[in-house]
Parts: sequence; structure tokens; C-alpha cells
Amino acid sequence: MKDTLKRVFPFLAWFPMSGSGLRADVIAGLSVAMILVPQSMAYATLAGLPVVYGLYAAALPVVIGSLWGSSRFLHTGPVAMLSLLSAASLAPFAVAGTDYFIQLSIMLALMVGLLRLFLGLFRLGIIMNFVSQPVMVGFTNAAALIIGLSLLNTFFNVPKPNTGAFLTDFLGVVAQLGYAHWPTVLFGVGTLATLILLGRVLPRVPGVLVVVVAGTLISALTGFERNETVSLDQIVSAPAQELFHELERTRAALDDASTTVGDLSRGLQNGPGGDADAAELAVEVARLQVEEEQLKRRLSDLRIEAHHAALTRQEGPGGEVSFTAREEGDPGSAWRLVNIDGNEVKLSTGGRVVGNIPQGLPAFQIPVLDWEVMPALLPAAFVMALIGFMEATSISRALAAQRREKLDANQELVGQGLANIVGSFFQSYTVSGSFSRSAVAARSGAQSGLFAVISALGVLITMLFLTPYLYHLPQAVLAAIVMSAVFGLLDFRAMVEAWKIQRADGAAGVLTFAVTLYMAPDLAMGVIVGVFLATLLFLLGTVRPRSELQGLRPDGVLAGAVSHDLRPAGEDFLVLRFDASLVFMNVAHFEDAVLDAVARNPNARAVLVLGNSINRIDASGVDKVRSLIGDLKAANCTLMFSGLKKQVREAMERAGLLEDLGPENVFPSKAMALKVLRSTPAPRAARVDPVSD
Repeated sequence: MKDTLKRVFPFLAWFPMSGSGLRADVIAGLSVAMILVPQSMAYATLAGLPVVYGLYAAALPVVIGSLWGSSRFLHTGPVAMLSLLSAASLAPFAVAGTDYFIQLSIMLALMVGLLRLFLGLFRLGIIMNFVSQPVMVGFTNAAALIIGLSLLNTFFNVPKPNTGAFLTDFLGVVAQLGYAHWPTVLFGVGTLATLILLGRVLPRVPGVLVVVVAGTLISALTGFERNETVSLDQIVSAPAQELFHELERTRAALDDASTTVGDLSRGLQNGPGGDADAAELAVEVARLQVEEEQLKRRLSDLRIEAHHAALTRQEGPGGEVSFTAREEGDPGSAWRLVNIDGNEVKLSTGGRVVGNIPQGLPAFQIPVLDWEVMPALLPAAFVMALIGFMEATSISRALAAQRREKLDANQELVGQGLANIVGSFFQSYTVSGSFSRSAVAARSGAQSGLFAVISALGVLITMLFLTPYLYHLPQAVLAAIVMSAVFGLLDFRAMVEAWKIQRADGAAGVLTFAVTLYMAPDLAMGVIVGVFLATLLFLLGTVRPRSELQGLRPDGVLAGAVSHDLRPAGEDFLVLRFDASLVFMNVAHFEDAVLDAVARNPNARAVLVLGNSINRIDASGVDKVRSLIGDLKAANCTLMFSGLKKQVREAMERAGLLEDLGPENVFPSKAMALKVLRSTPAPRAARVDPVSD
């Protein structure tokens, strides 16, 4: 009964707690909380969400993941990889930061949670064996680069192009370097330098908290944010005014097109009057979707062009304010467009800050389910479930190995699944296990999952009382925090090592890396291609396993005749090594290897197959061996086996294959087989009890 309760409620294993253990968990929880708050806000921006949703994801999901997970040290919450995957998966369906985008983010968290829960309850964690280490390393390296470089526009305070291709967008940001806001760049570079320095000199100091506090104070004291909202009539530059008008018209047209596409798509799903109406409606939807994509590109180009239109602020004798086209020698800093809404234009000559963060706890809210988008998101949700599980289990296993503890990967899937499901009802986006925060917990001496609960309490306190003090936090600081975290994941040495060990594995890793970069922001395609290639290479290795005739080394030991340039093992017999099970995928290769060996050695009167590497035999294998017995017998040659494993020998016996071979041709070991073969010019019918060695 007690064991059953612990399986249903894993957190019961935390009790009873000692006083020292409780103190250790409190210290570890506070240490993690100091990292969790700024990290969660940074990862929310990466996910295309307002920063408050990062805090929501760092509250209740942290508690649920800890209570129902298997690891004492794994810390659940927002992570960089899934934040980027979430944003990339939703980009085709909604504009980042909009209400609809937020709804889809929460729905995606629910989908990922249900998939993980399903995998955990049915103990399908084994599915991760289909993702090889080189593939995962290639994907992680590419994703780390994409995550870090995708924030470069925030680092420069310039708009990011929206071409739908990461590499093109990245080059578009780099091309705007001349329009960068250098105080913003200074904040970003200073944050990175501080994090690196503290990590090397004072590793126990929470560097993330230090840069957030310092960045917020400096921003507030120096007036880093300087915005002004004016009417469009106050822009006295005709080219700028016309550009802003065009920007607003294009945005309105895009909103109308998106609404129309949605309405028509729902009408198409509900079923129009007839086949002709359905065809006509489908054509109209396709046309509008193309128009919608063109408007998105046009809007992106206009935003960049509008940002480049520098303005100079002028104040008249009566205090009236106007903005003119900036010319060389104009005093003060250039003002640039931030946003336009109807006749209101928001301009800025400073940097971007977090701004107002809603105060209070997340309310219970049933996720909005969009049944039209859900099927299209299912592949991305599945990939996110697998990648998140891979991250969580790799972290948990590493920490469990250090402390010689047992980890239940399927229970961890259940915990992560419940964290996402429950979190989605409290406005959380997708969460997973964090390496950095888990490592801090282990280093701080955490004794149970209680530390994660305490860290979540720190987030709740922040949401209730501290959010007003984060208004002046520069967005460049948050971007630098994410960059610092993800660039630490880069490990090109592992890709080189994989190439050295096995070029096929190395090629799978390199191709995964290249495809992930090229297909970004559709990161799921990189994983799919990598898994497909790794599986294909595995199947090719299974179809054509290693097989080689054996020769004798000078010391009398058998070794590959070709690879070691050795003479054959005997004058009138052959010894063949076959390093695979005899199954339907490779029996043709086994037949070719045997017949080719006999053809190259016409004097052979026996072929001895070393069975030590044969782990199983199926019906196809039995049929092929039986066929070879007859073919070789017609050529006055005998097929023999040595060292068969118990399960293989029993399968042969059930199929009657041992009788077909002849018990005298099945040997317990290769030593006994060679002794018999060398003692007579041809194999004799002396019965040897086929007992495996």
C-alpha cells in the first residue's frame, strides 16, 4: 500500500524531513528563485510573449513538476529551447505578442502536456532511443545559435525582418548595424561581460540577479527609456508622414485579410452548399492566404523603412512640439518610430524597457481550443514533447548519476506532462526541465523537490509586490541573459568526436545542424530529418552487417583474413564471422556472404559460422539457413555453426533446424569446432552435444 501511494504521489518520498535537509532546501530554493525570476521573463520574450507570462510559467508548473516528477533536483519552468520552438511553431498562425498568439501559446502548452502525460503513463519513454546522440548534438548546436542570434535585433534595438527564413532575417538585422542604438548595445555587451566575469570569478554569486538589478537601476537613473506619443499631424516631414500612413494602412489591410481568411476557412470546414461552392471557396481562401503573406512581408519592410526615417524634435515658442526629417548637424538624438495606432504615433530616442508588468497572481482560465489550428500544431507539439523530455531526462540522469540515485524516466514524463497541463489552466506557456537552475539547486545542497516549491514562492512574491520595480529593466539585458545561457550549450567538439568515431553518425549530426539552421524557424524539421537519417543509417547497418572470413594470426588466434592480411583458417574449410542477428532484413546478405566465400574457395568442404554474435533468429533466418544447407550440400560442402546462444539454439530446435543441420555440425565453441575440422580432412558425423558456452 505504501509503495502504491508513493507511485501515485512521488513527493511522499520527501518525508520525513530532517531539520538540516529542510534548511538546505530553503537555501537552494532561494538561490534558484534569484535566477528563476529574471530567466523566466527573458525566456517569455524569446517565446514572443509579454514578460508576465514567463512569471506565470515559473509559478504553478514548477510546483507540479516537482511534486510528480522523479528527480529530486530537476527544476521545471521556462527554458530557452522550448520558448523558441513555441514562438517558431506559432509564427505561421499569429503575430507574436497579440492576444491570439498568447491563446495559441497556452493551447500549445496543453497539447505538449497531454502528449508527455500519454507517453509517461504508457511507459513510452523508450521512444527517445530513436534520437541518436550526434543528431541531438547537431540540433542543440543549431538551436543555440538560432536562439542567440534571433535576439540580435533586441541587442541593437532595430526591427527584425519577417521573411520566414532565419538566415535571411539574421542578415537583415546585421545590415541595420548603422542604425543601432548604441546605449542599448552597451547594456547588452555589459550584461554579457558581467555574466561571464561573475561566472569565472564568483561562480556562487547569482549573476543573473546582479545584472537585472544593476541594469534596472542604471536604466532608471539615466533615463534610458525616452518615449513620446504625438499625433500624425505633428510629423511635419511629408515623406515620413506618408510612410507612417502607408504602414498603418498595410497593417489594417493585413488585419482584414487575416480575419477574412479565418472566417472563410471556418465556412469551408462547416461545409458550403455544394461541390462547386466548396471549390470556389477553397480557391478564394488560397488567394487570400497568398495576399496575407505578401502583406506580412510588406509590413515588415515598411517597419524597417519607418525605423530608418530619423526625426528631429522641435519645440515652438508656444511649447508646441513637432518632428522634422533629421539632417546632419541637428542637435540632440534622433527620434525613431516605435509604433503607430491610428492617428497616434509613438516615437523614441532611447532604448526599449520591459515596461508595465501586470501585478497579481494568474487567474484560473480554461485554455481556448482552436480546433482549426490544433491539427496543424500537433507535429510541432510532438517534437516539443520529445525535445523537452530529452532535455529533462539528460539533466536528471546526470545529477542522479553523481549521487548514485535511480531515475524513473517515465515518471518524469508524467511530472512534466502534468506541469504543462495544470499550467495551461493558469496562463502558462510550455515548460520543461532547466539545466542551469537544476545545477544551481544541486550545487546549493538541495535534498528534495521542496526547493522547487520554495523557488516558486519567490516568483509569487515577485508577482504580488515587486513587478512595479521592474519597469525600467532594459530588454537588451534580458536578451543578453538568454544569449549567455544558450551559447553555453554550443558543443562543436562533440560533433567532431562523432565524426572521428563513426563518419555515418557524424554525417547525421552535421546534416541535422545544417537542416535546422536552413529550415529555421521551423526547427522541428531539423529533428525529423536527423532522426530519419540516423534511423536509415541504422537500418543500412542492419541490412548489411559486418561479415568476414577468418584467418589465423601467428599466435593461432582467429582474426579477419582480409582486414589483417592473413591466410585462411584451414585448407579445406572456411570460418565466417557474422556480426548480427539472422533476421528478415539481413538474411540475403548472410546468404551472399556464405556463397561468396565458397565461390572464392572451391576446395572448401565445410563452412563454419561463428554464432557468438547472433542474438536471435526469426522465421526468415531459419528458412534461409535451411536453403543454404541444401545449396551447399549440392556443392559437396557442409554448413556448421559454433557458439550459438541459448535462445538462438532453442529457436533452431523448435523449427527443426538443428536436425536439418545435423547435431554433429553444431558445436558449443569455436575451439571445439576447429579441433574437429583440423583433425579430419572433411567433417565427420560425430555427435557433439550443442551446449552454449
